[in-house]
Amino acid sequence: MTILVTRPSPAAEELVTRLRTLGLVAWSFPLIEFTPGRELDRLPGQLAALQPADLVFALSQHVIHYAQPLLQQAGLTWPASLNYYAIGRSTALALHTASGLAVEYPHESETSEILIQLPALRRVKGKRALILRGNGGRELLGHTLRERGAEVLFLECYQRCAKHYDGFIEGRRWRERGIETLVVTSGEMLQQLYSLFPAIDREEWLLRCRLVVVSERLATLARELGWRNILVADGADNDALLRALQ
Repeated sequence: MTILVTRPSPAAEELVTRLRTLGLVAWSFPLIEFTPGRELDRLPGQLAALQPADLVFALSQHVIHYAQPLLQQAGLTWPASLNYYAIGRSTALALHTASGLAVEYPHESETSEILIQLPALRRVKGKRALILRGNGGRELLGHTLRERGAEVLFLECYQRCAKHYDGFIEGRRWRERGIETLVVTSGEMLQQLYSLFPAIDREEWLLRCRLVVVSERLATLARELGWRNILVADGADNDALLRALQ
């Protein structure tokens, strides 16, 4: 089995190193990279405007990567009076490490669908919810919290930017290296991967690869694009991906 990991750096390289340690053949091919968000400098003011018991959601580890240095430079900390939530275990750990505070997260799967099922989030009427995320993204969490009576604010802490590759060159390179398994962790990257290569590479190689994704929603999108051999990992972190690939 020869594996191509498309998630961003440094997570891609970390997973590849672990796979190679196990004797597997793996390569990293990051499809996106990150830069500071356009609204990042508004974070201190937005946190200060929240009332005790209001809600803060971190939807990626990249939120903490950019938010924590900003708060430190301003001599600020994450307010202890707020309730913190994360999309999954890795993001929760990053936020807990940065803040020293308790962070709730769904244990079943790192998706908005599972996050909004947390019991504490069923009673949010009258509260403010600050959602820290990247550019764009899904609206399910914010929409559901509004339906339940919360006032929802979004803050772009980071931006996802597509990395540019020559699809003809990359298609030939990865086919020559015998890539049989693809690891994709977002719908955005799945669409980008599908669109990158010439049609002949898609038909003869890409869509015939086994595809490892991190949610049933991604699996559905993959089937719509033409993949048939699809495996859903039990999480989006490298530990879960490693379990799926072994």
